[in-house]
Amino acid sequence: MKHIGFLSFGHWTDHPSSATRSAADVLAQSIDLAEAAEELGADGAYFRVHHFARQLASPFPLLAAVGARTRRIEIGTGVIDMRYENPAYMTEDAGAADLIAGGRLQLGISRGSPEQVIEGYRHFDHVPAPGESDADMARRHTARFLELLSGQGFAEPNPRPMFPNPPGLLRLEPHAPGLRERIWWGAGSRATAEWAAAQGMHLMSSTLLTEDTGVPFHELQAEQIRRFRDAWAAAGHAHAPRVSVSRSVFPITDDRDRAYFGLETRSTDQVGMLEGGRARFGKTYAGEVDQVVADLAGDTAVAAADTLLLTVPNQLGVDYNAHVIENVVRHVAPQLGWR
Repeated sequence: MKHIGFLSFGHWTDHPSSATRSAADVLAQSIDLAEAAEELGADGAYFRVHHFARQLASPFPLLAAVGARTRRIEIGTGVIDMRYENPAYMTEDAGAADLIAGGRLQLGISRGSPEQVIEGYRHFDHVPAPGESDADMARRHTARFLELLSGQGFAEPNPRPMFPNPPGLLRLEPHAPGLRERIWWGAGSRATAEWAAAQGMHLMSSTLLTEDTGVPFHELQAEQIRRFRDAWAAAGHAHAPRVSVSRSVFPITDDRDRAYFGLETRSTDQVGMLEGGRARFGKTYAGEVDQVVADLAGDTAVAAADTLLLTVPNQLGVDYNAHVIENVVRHVAPQLGWR
C-alpha cells in the first residue's frame, strides 16, 4: 500500500477568481481540506513553508490545529527552511504539535529554496558564521534540532527554581517521543539524499532536482532514491527509511477538470537554470483516468517511493481539491495496486 497525501503551498491573492483571498482563508481552508482528505481515505496533509510570500509561512499553529481536528492522517511539512529556524524554539513547537496530533507529525525540513527577498534569514537574526555558507548554517541548525529532539537533558537546573525539577540535567519540554525518527530532509540532488540518509532522516523529493544528467526526471529521481536507500543501509540506522515524492496529478473526470487542466495533457519535463545551475522539473500528469494510470505506472520514482504527495491548486477551493484527491484515491490508486 502506498501512502497518498496532499501538499499545499497555501497561496492566496486578492483576486475575484481565487477562493483564497487572504491568509485567514488559506489557514481555515487548509484545516478543512485536511479533514476532507481524511474522510476520503487519504493518508497525509502536508504544507509548504515560504517566508515573505503570500503563502503559508508559520507551520506549527496550523499543524496543531489540523492535529486537533483529525484523528488518523499524517500531518507534515514539505519543507521548513532551516536557515530561518531557532532550533530550540522549533523543538518546543514541534513537540507540542506532535503531542496534540497523537504522534502523527512528519516534519520535512531542508536548506531551503530560492527566497522572496535577499538573504531573508538575516531578518530573522540568523547570520552564517565566518567561513560558513547559508546552506552550512541550515545544516548546523538541523544538527542542533535533531540533537534536541532526542530528549536528552543538557541544561543545568537552577538550585532554587520556581517549580520543582526532576533530577539531573533538564531537556526542552514538551518532549515528543519518537519525533526524531519522523524527520525528513527535502533533498534536491543525489548527494544531499545520501547526506540525509547518513543523518537518519527520511527522504522528501519534489518535482524539482537541482541537477540534470539528460535522463527523464523520474529516472534521475529514481537514482536519487536508490542512492538514499544504499546510504541508509550503510549507516545502519535502527528505524526503517521512508521516501516521498511529489507529483501534480489531475485525472480528468468532468468539465471542471477539463477546463482547468485539459491543456496539461501535453506536459513534459522542463530543464532550466536555478541559482546558477541546471535543474530538471517534472511534468504534470493530466488526462483521462486510464491515461493517468498508464503514465504513473511508468514513473520509476513513484514506484520506488512509499509516499506520494499530490500538489494541490489550493486557490481553487476546498471542494475542488477534495475532488482531485478523491479521483486519485478512489479511481487511480486501485488500478495501480496502491489500495
